[in-house]
Amino acid sequence: MHKTIEKVAVLGAGTMGSRIAAHLANAGIRSVLLDMAPCTCSSAGKTSSASGSSGAARSLAAAGLENARRAKPAAFFETSLTRLVTVGNFDDNLGWLADCDWIIEAVVEDLDIKRALLGKVAQLRRPGTIVTTNTSGLPVAKICEGFPEEFQRHWFGTHFFNPPRYMRLLELIATPAADPEVMRSLADFCDVRLGKGIVYANDTPNFIANRIGIFGVLNAMRLMQQMDLSIEEVDALTGTAVGWPRSATFRTVDMVGLDIVGHVAGNQARVQDERAELAIPDFFRQMIERKWLGDKTNGGFYRKQRGPAGEERQALDWKTVEYRPHRKPSFAALEMAKGIDDLGARLRTLIGDGRQKPDKAGQFLWTALSELWLYSANRIPEIAASVADIDRAMRLGFNWELGPFELWDAAGVERTVARMRAEGRVIPCNVERVLGSERRAWYENSPGTRAGRRYFDLASGECEYKDEEVPPGVGSVTVMKKCNGEVKHNAGASLIDLGDGVGCIEFHSKMNAIGPDIGQLISQTLGFAPGFDLSLGAAAAKPDGPGGDFEAFVITNDGSNFSVGANLMLLLMSMQEQEWDEIDQMVRVFQSMTQAIKFSPKPVVIAPFNLTLGGGCEIALHAPVRQAHAELYMGLVESGVGLLPAGGGCKEMLLRALDASAAVRPEGRGDSVEVVESIRRTFETIAMAKVSTSAAEARSLGFLVPCDAISMNRDRILCDAKTRALQMVRAGYKPPIPRTDLAAPGENLLATLKLGAHLMRQGDYISDHEVKIANRIAEVLCGGAVSPGTPVSEQYLLDLEREHFKGLCGEKKTMERIAYTLKTGKVMRN
Repeated sequence: MHKTIEKVAVLGAGTMGSRIAAHLANAGIRSVLLDMAPCTCSSAGKTSSASGSSGAARSLAAAGLENARRAKPAAFFETSLTRLVTVGNFDDNLGWLADCDWIIEAVVEDLDIKRALLGKVAQLRRPGTIVTTNTSGLPVAKICEGFPEEFQRHWFGTHFFNPPRYMRLLELIATPAADPEVMRSLADFCDVRLGKGIVYANDTPNFIANRIGIFGVLNAMRLMQQMDLSIEEVDALTGTAVGWPRSATFRTVDMVGLDIVGHVAGNQARVQDERAELAIPDFFRQMIERKWLGDKTNGGFYRKQRGPAGEERQALDWKTVEYRPHRKPSFAALEMAKGIDDLGARLRTLIGDGRQKPDKAGQFLWTALSELWLYSANRIPEIAASVADIDRAMRLGFNWELGPFELWDAAGVERTVARMRAEGRVIPCNVERVLGSERRAWYENSPGTRAGRRYFDLASGECEYKDEEVPPGVGSVTVMKKCNGEVKHNAGASLIDLGDGVGCIEFHSKMNAIGPDIGQLISQTLGFAPGFDLSLGAAAAKPDGPGGDFEAFVITNDGSNFSVGANLMLLLMSMQEQEWDEIDQMVRVFQSMTQAIKFSPKPVVIAPFNLTLGGGCEIALHAPVRQAHAELYMGLVESGVGLLPAGGGCKEMLLRALDASAAVRPEGRGDSVEVVESIRRTFETIAMAKVSTSAAEARSLGFLVPCDAISMNRDRILCDAKTRALQMVRAGYKPPIPRTDLAAPGENLLATLKLGAHLMRQGDYISDHEVKIANRIAEVLCGGAVSPGTPVSEQYLLDLEREHFKGLCGEKKTMERIAYTLKTGKVMRN
């Protein structure tokens, strides 16, 4: 069964409802957002509806939509998408539901209120319309108890995580009457169109992710008190060290809101499991009473205060429930583990083996993790059908690198259980069963399967492993590597066979920074040597070795970010040693790599996502097409470190500006009004180091072009890019011919751009060094101080980029900027 969903109704315009409507708009889906009509108090003291002729004028939904429009982080990809959301109220506009294909209930967590509203919905909806609830605390089946059979077949839970745009998890909660085919149909829609990772949960309080996550938070608070640790120390231990987000425990609570966490913990209190003693501590209750709710009130476990020395970061002292200056934690074990990249090895180092008494950090982590593992093992089949469901929910809902059972495997199930036994712990029967298997682990590798692994199936009643289910079209480079192996490999990149004649070039350097090894592998694979002269044309490209066996290529990876840009450390070292010839060669190699991508005789599809900065952006700009993830933070940020894009980034942006102006006036000169305006925008984008806040904005900035496609689901970009590459092969792809007749904007526009930079300096908006950077960017974009319309080539523009890049490398202030960025991760304005 396939259900077409073109219009959605969201009932309730609070934080969740309004942001669900916003994300539907991000996906191009029209929605109606309904809430109560605001009430006023009449002179007689009676409550009445506020006046107004339209539903929009008489709805709290208008305020909810405005809050979503102004939300930070942004709820909409672009604020113009608010046009896809129509607001109304429950009194005047419930009739709109008859035109909707899916109705989402997201009103206050009160059973009577929900049932009363849904009673009206049942009378107005078309038969077959899906109706779901976003509740996180009420039994889904109980909400519609006694409703018509047809309604109940189309009723189930869809638990979004906040904020819906960024949190990928969507828990689907079945009821006994829910039609599995209807649920699967909606799951497919939410996966492909909304970009959600779907996990099926049982109808139990807090479902999967919040049940495990809140246990972890409450237990961390208990251990903090028991072991006399500080807020900062617990956050240092429960963050990236164990593969959890940098926000760790208490910073995450501040972001979510103490009131929300308190509400979810209250749901947990309804469950009488083996850890029912865990509860919100007194200091947490006092904070809620004082309205210290986190970021929304500018104060939670952390806050910033203006003091005599400027802004001061403070942290809560949970013993006194008062603020004090923030203290940086110091744990020798954490410092030692920092250099261990492999999470499993790092974890084993931190918790120790139990033969020696661990330090305070090790004891906290061992206790917290071992209790998390035991608690999670006892939750099957209560909250979910499999360990894979729980792990997936925690990765998607809490941004853990590994779910609890994956983390347990990384630490070693057999060795950790032996340690638990020695401490007199009760080992759950589910754990005893996995120890009775041949693998003695929750997962085993399974090359050739869609997920590349199998999980221990607790539901089977036998000691056997089951293939992890993965929807068609979902894939990862890691799985492809397991199945097909690496064709070619060096320290920074690999060539992997995706099947069907498509190869994947994967980055795997630290933060996917682009160094000589990545440039070498791309150039060798696609057939261009360092220093390749564009005048030779694409026909001179001959893929080296195994690269010639493929018909098309995809460039992407499984990292947190596509690429943060070029390897600045290598560049800085050469600058400090004044190795100008070496820097020149570095730039030539980088340019050869990007031109290899552009002029490859075989199609290359770039699949960028998240941070795609500097050199990473330049790589993406040169592909014939891009298959981008919707969350794309893309930009040429070189000016922030005192440089300009020299890998062809300025050249490609200039080509796009010239092509855009030619589309308006084909016969226009190099200094026509259209050219001037188009290049002015490009100049601002590069000089101001603008970064898109979404793939939609990347289009408006010129980083993506109309032929580029966008995938909403991060897990689908690899397969989507591969499909695109095969389409190009079947269409008889021909590479572009290097352009030699570009009409340079020339000296007139150059003078205008330089004047703009001068006026910005006069207004004290930019520094003297930033004027130098801007002027050099202007020189490249205008083709130098030549007559307007002078024909120039792509190679000429690359040479200009390289010369001006080297000129900036010789500036002391550029070296200061690079050093500061490498040390702090921030930008220096010198």
